[in-house]
Amino acid sequence: MNNFNFCSPTEFIFGKGAQTETGNALKKYGARKVLIVHGSDRIKSSGLLGQIEKSITDAGVEFCEYGGILPNPTAGSVYEGIDIALKEKVDFLLAVGGGSPIDAAKAIALGVVADEDFWNFYNGTSKPRSALPVGVVLTIPAAGSEGSGNSVITNEITHQKISVRYPDILRPKFSIMNPELTYSLPWFQTACGIVDMMAHIYERYFSNTPDTGLVDSYSEAILREIMDQALTLKLDGDNYSARANVMWAGTLAHNGLCGVGKIEDWASHRLEHEISAFYNVAHGAGLAVIIPAWMSYCSKRNPDKLWRFAINVMSVDPAGKSTDQIIEEGICELKNFYHDLGLTTNLRMLIGGEPDIDLMVNSLHRNMGDTLGCYVPLSMEDCRNIYKLAVDSE
Repeated sequence: MNNFNFCSPTEFIFGKGAQTETGNALKKYGARKVLIVHGSDRIKSSGLLGQIEKSITDAGVEFCEYGGILPNPTAGSVYEGIDIALKEKVDFLLAVGGGSPIDAAKAIALGVVADEDFWNFYNGTSKPRSALPVGVVLTIPAAGSEGSGNSVITNEITHQKISVRYPDILRPKFSIMNPELTYSLPWFQTACGIVDMMAHIYERYFSNTPDTGLVDSYSEAILREIMDQALTLKLDGDNYSARANVMWAGTLAHNGLCGVGKIEDWASHRLEHEISAFYNVAHGAGLAVIIPAWMSYCSKRNPDKLWRFAINVMSVDPAGKSTDQIIEEGICELKNFYHDLGLTTNLRMLIGGEPDIDLMVNSLHRNMGDTLGCYVPLSMEDCRNIYKLAVDSE
C-alpha cells in the first residue's frame, strides 16, 4: 500500500425526510444567498423543490433558481449558470438532483470566482485556487459526486467530455440523502446508476499497487452488495432498505475510500466519455458496453485482479478451471448482470448504428495523450481494439 492522504469532510444528512434539513445545513455553512441548480421539472411536480425552498426560507437564507441542466452537462449551461450567479450575487451553490446538476454546480462554483474561463480548469491549461461552496440534495444515486471533489463537463463545441478532480475545493460541504426521493426514478436511470457506481470501484480496484488486501476486500463487499440490492430493486422499486443501501454505496464508491493507498486506473471512464460525448448516451449505459470489453482485452496482459474479481465478486467457482477460464466466466457473468438490468453490452446496439471509432480514438488522443490507464497502460491502438471488441460484443 502506498502512502496516502484521505480527507472526506462532507457532512452526510441521510434518511427519511432529510430534505427538510436543507435550510439548516445552508445556514450552518454560512450561506446568505444560494443558487439552486437542478435538472428536470420532476422535482417541481413531485413537490420536492417546494419543500426545499420552504426549508431555505424558514432558515432565513435567500435563494434563486437555475433549472434545466441536462444529462452530460454542457459548458454552455455552465456559462449561463455563472452569469446568473454573478448577477444575483450568490455565495453558495445548491445542487438538487443527480450527477449532472451536481457537476454543473461545481463548475459554476469554479467559474464565479475565477478571473478566466472556467473551461481552462477542465482542459488542463490552468488550476483553480478557490470555488464557492456547494451543497447537495441527492435524488439519483450514481455519480458519487455528492461526496467527491470531481466534476465532468462536456464542451458541446469541441465535443470534449473531460473530468477534473479538485477535492480540496469542490467536495460538497453537505449532502442530503433521502432514499425515498429515488422511488420515482425510471428503471433505466436506476440501472445506469448502478453500473456507474460499480465502475467507480473498478477504476480503483483494478490496480497494480501491492498489499492492498483490506481496501480490495471492502471494495468487493460493496460491489456484491450493489448487485444484490439492484436485483431486489428490479422486483420492488419502493424497497426502502434496498434504495438506502444503493444510495450509500454510490457515495462510498466515489468518495475516495476505495482508492486509498493505490494507483488508480480510469481507462474505462475515459473510453466511455468519448462515446457519450459524440453519441449523447447515458454514461452508465456506455460503461456497460465498455467495461466488459476493457476487461476482456486487459485479461491477456494482466490477469491478476480480473481472476480475483471473477471469484470474489462474480462468484465463479474456480475448481478445475484455468485462470483464463475463470476470468472469461467472470466477464460473462458480469455481462449477464448488465443484461438482467436491461442494458446492452454491444456498442452498435447502444448508439443505434455503426460507431466512428477513428473519430473517438482521435478525440481520446487529443484529450488524454498517447497512453491511457495504469492497470494495463493502453496505447491508442489498444483503445481502438477495445472499441472494436465493444462493437462485436454479445
